[in-house]
Amino acid sequence: MSDLRLDFCSHAAARHAVMRYHYSRALPAFKLVRIGAWQDKRFVGAILYGVGANRHIARPFKLKDTQVCELVRVALAPASTRNHPTSKCVAISLRMLKKQSPGLRLVVSYADSGQGHVGTIYQACGFIFLGAATQPYLKVKGKVVHPRTLYDRYGPGGQSLPWLRANVDPNAQRVKQAMKLKYIMPLDAEMRRQLEPLAQPYIKRSCVGSIDSDAPTIPGGKGRCNTTSALQFSQTS
Repeated sequence: MSDLRLDFCSHAAARHAVMRYHYSRALPAFKLVRIGAWQDKRFVGAILYGVGANRHIARPFKLKDTQVCELVRVALAPASTRNHPTSKCVAISLRMLKKQSPGLRLVVSYADSGQGHVGTIYQACGFIFLGAATQPYLKVKGKVVHPRTLYDRYGPGGQSLPWLRANVDPNAQRVKQAMKLKYIMPLDAEMRRQLEPLAQPYIKRSCVGSIDSDAPTIPGGKGRCNTTSALQFSQTS
């Protein structure tokens, strides 16, 4: 087995990993904890944590904003070029994150069903599956943008379609997005005890095509799905 090493990495390295290995080709603009991966001294990607696009990410769990973060990117070289599974890299990065940010209690992540993802990595790591969640986007000036980005750019009006049409783009419109499958990883035993009752059965890749954003019921699940700064950014410069 070849040597695997994870360590905090630079902004430039994280950007390289996202542009080369992640389908979004977009590095989040907010502050990040960036953890790089090296195999036999060769850089093979990065795993990134941040505050995420949802300003209310902690609310469903009755936690403070400083106690929850999002796993925003897993940007690793294709498995065919690595001797270590992605789940192992994510598991190591979670341990590093917990040590670096001791006040953190929960990590949230999403699998994009529109890309055919069902969260296989998260399932292998023992994340709790909460079901499907909608994340509505807006199309402004020809670009599809998350409402959080528009809020940061224009203030509260940035999330209002009438305001955007009156002040920014008369052709602004809502854009239907594929469902995001929501996973959470408790970082302490008490948090896991509290949240495990919310767990839904994992789904398999064969089910992803039947997920409908207008009817968030997961095949094999039980009923309808839930919809729903502990990070010490000393490594972000």
